[in-house]
Amino acid sequence: MTDDTTITPVNAKDRTARLHPRVVGDTLFFDRAECHALGDALHTEYVSNKPYPHIVIDDLLPHDLLHRILEDFPKREKGRFDDDHSRLKTGYQMEKITSPLITNVINALNSSPFLEFLERMTGIKGLITDPHQAGGGLHETARGGHLSIHADFNTHAHLRTRRRMNLILFLNENWQDEYGGALELWETDMSAKTKSVMPVIGRAVVFNTESDTFHGHPDPLTCPEDVYRRSLALYYYTVPGDAHALERSHSTNFQRRPGSSDKRQIRSKLRELAIDLTPPALYRAFKKK
Repeated sequence: MTDDTTITPVNAKDRTARLHPRVVGDTLFFDRAECHALGDALHTEYVSNKPYPHIVIDDLLPHDLLHRILEDFPKREKGRFDDDHSRLKTGYQMEKITSPLITNVINALNSSPFLEFLERMTGIKGLITDPHQAGGGLHETARGGHLSIHADFNTHAHLRTRRRMNLILFLNENWQDEYGGALELWETDMSAKTKSVMPVIGRAVVFNTESDTFHGHPDPLTCPEDVYRRSLALYYYTVPGDAHALERSHSTNFQRRPGSSDKRQIRSKLRELAIDLTPPALYRAFKKK
């Protein structure tokens, strides 16, 4: 485990460059030229950042708009995830989001100008969005909850597209450092934590999604009972030039931190091994039943 002297904490506003979307009622519009210019300006930083390509952007959206999103946030539901790796967390996908404002913000972050901003910043061309919002949408974790260090699933099961990057926009007003909940970025060999990003309102983290881009907030939250760690998560994909060239599909890949009591991931990995060892024709026959 690394000591704190090797971690790059991101706790204060550290960026003045940002987008200035036009807000008309509940609708958000990004300027294409501004998206191109900022994407180009941030490209070198994005691809150079360690432990893998990523960037932290404060004030991605206007704060008055973010406050309105919080006012429209869905009514708290029981956590959908409560296991060794993801505890006291729930998610609200499109069918659970009834706010026109939140729906329009998601649409704007999936719009052509914003996709071109991401493409220029990351260097990844041909980005597409996910109309199903698999795993994405609004996320909320209660006191005591956590999300173990992991690399995300790599293939969209329905679209058969390759997942390329995540955007996480934090929605936590007056979040205190002592609450915990920092997003941790770990070395691709899990040897050390490299960066810790506090989830304050308006802060966005964009990062590449590969089989070894490990991240999470693994320690239980210590926020008050009536405070939740909230975020908006969107995922972006590309279509492989050859559908048969897709790397082996895998589910979320949870990892143990060195020297920790994190639980091992066994059941899902045994299932993936069984699938790998099953002849394709036999697997397809059983899957249809």
